[in-house]
Amino acid sequence: MIVRLGYVAMSVTVQNASPSKTMTMSSFNKIGDREAAIRKLERIAAENLHNTLRLLRHNRASDIQVYRFSSKLIPLATHQDLRDWDPFQALAADFAEVGNYVKANRMRVSFHPDHFTVLSTPRPEVLESSINDLKYHKAMLEAMGLGAEAKNNIHIGGAYGDKVTSGQRFVEQVSALDLSLRERLTLENDDKTFNAVETLEACKLTGLPMVLDIHHQWVNNEGEKPWELWPDILDTWKGELAQAGSVDRPLPPKIHASSPKSEKDPRGHADGVLVEPLLTFLRNIAGYTDRIDVMLEAKLKDEALFGLMNELRLQEDNGVKVLDGASVEIMP
Repeated sequence: MIVRLGYVAMSVTVQNASPSKTMTMSSFNKIGDREAAIRKLERIAAENLHNTLRLLRHNRASDIQVYRFSSKLIPLATHQDLRDWDPFQALAADFAEVGNYVKANRMRVSFHPDHFTVLSTPRPEVLESSINDLKYHKAMLEAMGLGAEAKNNIHIGGAYGDKVTSGQRFVEQVSALDLSLRERLTLENDDKTFNAVETLEACKLTGLPMVLDIHHQWVNNEGEKPWELWPDILDTWKGELAQAGSVDRPLPPKIHASSPKSEKDPRGHADGVLVEPLLTFLRNIAGYTDRIDVMLEAKLKDEALFGLMNELRLQEDNGVKVLDGASVEIMP
């Protein structure tokens, strides 16, 4: 089984390359001249996209093919007071450059919209805001020229005092989305509310692929081992395709991996990622899984990835073959 490792948004090793530089609405209003303020927003966004491209080049040099974009590429993009602003025309060339680099190097990229994007909500105004946020993320991926293999990963959301009803509402509200939004979604289990079993059921009902977070599953489960769910999770990825030149190929399933921050804070994310229990999970599924991508959610970002690769190199006499700087083969 081929395993590719990726990381989230920021690099620890590439200096002065934040893709998330921002501006508050208060600062925007202080400028006084609205057009000048908008031009400044667009300059910040262009810098964020330039830094994203720098990170992608760093990733290519380090053999990293899996990466999650920052959702904050365009400051204030979804703010209600800027609903008349369309930043994509001014940023078209910047987005295209990022997308062309992704496609040329066959990278797997995604977004993870913020926690306020919840489709289980009973409040119409929150649902509208959540859908607008998904439209914003879709628009960024479209501006990059990326197909539906570039996903937006979400959680089910809150229970609102009745988890069963909230889960049903999530299924109904996802099913009502435009196909252009729905086809870009993946669904992840969370660490407090909707566990992996419940999330898998929602995936079966909506047709969304499931991203298994093995850290979340460890702190929020029904007694099952994560690999016991894997055959059904793997089924949710059937039919998902990634464009590879002029040929479609299956899109590998994706999981999230992180390590607990401490005994007192088992849900928090540590600086790095311990080789166990990730390696145990991978060994349990290697016999019937061809490929898998692993998004590392660690505080030290790419440095954590490099540290985990060093740990995996120590397992080369124990069924692990290092393929390059960010991928390994796990022997069944």
